[in-house]
Amino acid sequence: MPSPGPWSQKPPPHPKGPPWLWLVVGALLVGVLVAWLVSLFPEAMDDEESRMRLLRRLALLALVGASVIMHARLRPKKAFKNAMIWIAIGVGLLLAYSLRHDAAALGDRLLAELLPHRGMSNGTEVVLNARRGGHFVVEAEVDGVPVRFMVDTGASDVVLSPRDAGRLGFDPKRLSFDKAYRTANGMVMGAPVRVGHIKIGHIAFRDVRASVNGAPMATSLLGMSFLSRLSSYEVTGDRLTLRP
Repeated sequence: MPSPGPWSQKPPPHPKGPPWLWLVVGALLVGVLVAWLVSLFPEAMDDEESRMRLLRRLALLALVGASVIMHARLRPKKAFKNAMIWIAIGVGLLLAYSLRHDAAALGDRLLAELLPHRGMSNGTEVVLNARRGGHFVVEAEVDGVPVRFMVDTGASDVVLSPRDAGRLGFDPKRLSFDKAYRTANGMVMGAPVRVGHIKIGHIAFRDVRASVNGAPMATSLLGMSFLSRLSSYEVTGDRLTLRP
């Protein structure tokens, strides 16, 4: 017996009930979802712009839902399943958007633990975690160049290592190393310079007094010529807080 041709196959059943019934069901589901979300996030209806944005999104959701429900080849159960999937995606996106600030703060904390020199911005403050040995190291932007400093309240100026000074465009041959600095290793000669801009997080100062060290250094020092321009800085346990 010959196999039946494609014309003999039965078409998939159409959704039972009139089309407008499914539209009403979809509208009720959207209404329940909106009422639930507004109860969770009442601030979303505080102003006219927020309300208009919500209406636009609801109109888009209704259009998508209507196109799914009215598709003649979809069974009712499959249409309902697809609608629930899209609703779940929408709720997930809304929750992710509402928690974006908390997620960003958590990311900053994790980054500060993994990379202590990056610090953590807390509003306008910058919080640094101590490294091994109790030293605080911070990466600053100096005239657009990233420079890593060790915070040193005993240094009167910002002290640049010869390597970092070269990265910032200072030529040692054109500098005068005529200023003596007392350090833990004795007297060291340095060349006074001015730095145009130092930025750490949201904290930024212009025209900062600095010096280029005459001897090699492992790390540049963030001294009092920067720290004294802060409103305050505070060490609590293994954390240093810088306040603009």
